[in-house]
Amino acid sequence: MSSDTFTAKKQDDTGSNWKDPKRYLWLLSPALPVIGLAALSAYAIAPKRLRALAWTGPALFHGVLPVLDHFIGEDKSNPPASAVNALENDKYYGRIVKAFIPAQYAVTFLGAWLASRKHTPLSDYVGLTMTVGVMNGVGINTAHELGHKHDSTDRFLAMLSLVPTGYTHFVVEHNFGHHKRVATPEDPASSRLGESFWQFLPRTVIGGFKSSVQIETERLKRKGKGFWCLENTLLQGWAMSAGFFGLTTAVCGPRAIPFLLAQGAYGASMLEVVNYIEHYGLKREQLPTGKYVRTEPQHSWNSNHIVTNLFLYQLQRHSDHHAHPTRSFQALRHFENAPQLPSGYAAMILPAYIPKLWFSLMDKRVIDHYQGDLSKLNLHPSAKEAIYAKYHYIEPSKSKTVDEKNSSTLAIVAA
Repeated sequence: MSSDTFTAKKQDDTGSNWKDPKRYLWLLSPALPVIGLAALSAYAIAPKRLRALAWTGPALFHGVLPVLDHFIGEDKSNPPASAVNALENDKYYGRIVKAFIPAQYAVTFLGAWLASRKHTPLSDYVGLTMTVGVMNGVGINTAHELGHKHDSTDRFLAMLSLVPTGYTHFVVEHNFGHHKRVATPEDPASSRLGESFWQFLPRTVIGGFKSSVQIETERLKRKGKGFWCLENTLLQGWAMSAGFFGLTTAVCGPRAIPFLLAQGAYGASMLEVVNYIEHYGLKREQLPTGKYVRTEPQHSWNSNHIVTNLFLYQLQRHSDHHAHPTRSFQALRHFENAPQLPSGYAAMILPAYIPKLWFSLMDKRVIDHYQGDLSKLNLHPSAKEAIYAKYHYIEPSKSKTVDEKNSSTLAIVAA
């Protein structure tokens, strides 16, 4: 089935007269670390009176954004096809993405300095860590947008935005691993129905790291070079992270080390929980040749909740992104027939941490998407029997076997 089968929401305006109604609202994306920087600056001035500001990051992302998404709602409109080229070539949008990075580094340095002060309470230390982790977790989304571009500067900036989390192997694994294997059992970044986030997390972290090493090793081998060389993208990224962590520690002192490690881990976990949400239970059909059908909009969960999309460069229009990976965020489209999440990413993250709540929200939704045919799902092996039993599903092969046994029994009785 081609992507043309999936009908995008019609746009009444013609491309010649059309103007992006969210053109200046996209500034909310780089505004996120600026908000964090302002909050931590105020905390630095009056830490005893403004202690709550240490928790700005999680409060904003897990509290304010979901509430705004709920009340402001969705936007299913698309830019007209005739306006897409102009959108793609408008450098304004690229500058918005790149503007995130300086503020990201500023808030990270300030957070490290505040956390390293001798009299910073433990609760504030944790809050500062999570706030900076949120900013750098969203920074991975900046890397995601820039990393799909062909320009070498954009790809370098993508790596730069990954440095504070130490997750620089993402530029290799995401582009050349995840996009190739997405919505298949072989992809460590595609979650399976019946798999909790806590089961998914070690599988995706370890699997993604191994995949990036394999991909880069094979790339260098094709060029006649070994893994340990200056052209190795992974070694370059790890060196950049080590340099950043070392410089920050030299300036802020040894108390910055646990802060840097913890905020990096938290930021990376935000990427992985979003990965968990984006393809949960969805599977591309496998052909008799063993290959999978081309990635289409129905292989990713989609969301049109406006506020979170404005803060995340429209990452929630993930269906169009995977069908057309090089398409810039401002030109991504909504597809009526793509599977839809019940809410935006910001509201879905906390339920994803609670397996029973997540399964109750999503399992039936996945099964309905496949019209009750559980054989089409990306199903977690250890949950298969329980899922089949819960939904009273019998595999066609087993059903046939049962029918054959019943026929044999009837034949014996008749004889």
